Amino acid sequence: MNDLTKLTVKALYSLEHTKAAVLLESVSYPWEALEKIGETIKEIGSRLPKELYDQKDGDVWIAKSAKVAPTAYIHGPAIIGEETEVRHCAFIRGNALVGDHCVVGNSTELKNVILFDNVQVPHYNYVGDSILGYRSHMGAGSITSNVKSDKKLVIVKAGEERLETGLKKFGAMIGDGVEVGCGTILNPGSVVGKNSNIYPLSMVRGYVAADSVYKNQNEVVAKLD
Repeated sequence: MNDLTKLTVKALYSLEHTKAAVLLESVSYPWEALEKIGETIKEIGSRLPKELYDQKDGDVWIAKSAKVAPTAYIHGPAIIGEETEVRHCAFIRGNALVGDHCVVGNSTELKNVILFDNVQVPHYNYVGDSILGYRSHMGAGSITSNVKSDKKLVIVKAGEERLETGLKKFGAMIGDGVEVGCGTILNPGSVVGKNSNIYPLSMVRGYVAADSVYKNQNEVVAKLD
């Protein structure tokens, strides 16, 4: 695969593990779906079975089997999937499609995101304008930084390739099975390939190859079998 192919939806995600499959199938690169998350949630929510989901005020659908702490705040449009746990003081600001069997932890903040099934953001995480793949996990205190300090449009960098996104707000595209270490910052436009591990306290920029271990910006090694 060339560098740009590695950034595509097909390279990063298994779409059978998300309700957003139709949206993601309609784009080449996953960040192209960010501006359509809210309207997609409303379309999906209107079709969810009433025996499995309760609809709350403001286009919020919560699975009857989900556990939502009374101190959690959920603003629509949002979907909280089956058997998902939303813990104390979670702050879901809207445009959040949270899959089945997920954990949204204490004081975790979500905004304009797709979380595939079995995603865990369990402790003090900020996830904004991002997509997290199946069984990905963010360690305590790790965040997606979604706006550049100079407020310019985000560019995705993969090797010598530079891809303009046209987006001012763009956090991270995290592939299936990725482990993000505690205290890590994923800078705007970060893309992490499937089954990779990010060391704790990392500062990630650009593209991290699939099946790799990110130790620092100058040391990214292949995972051992």
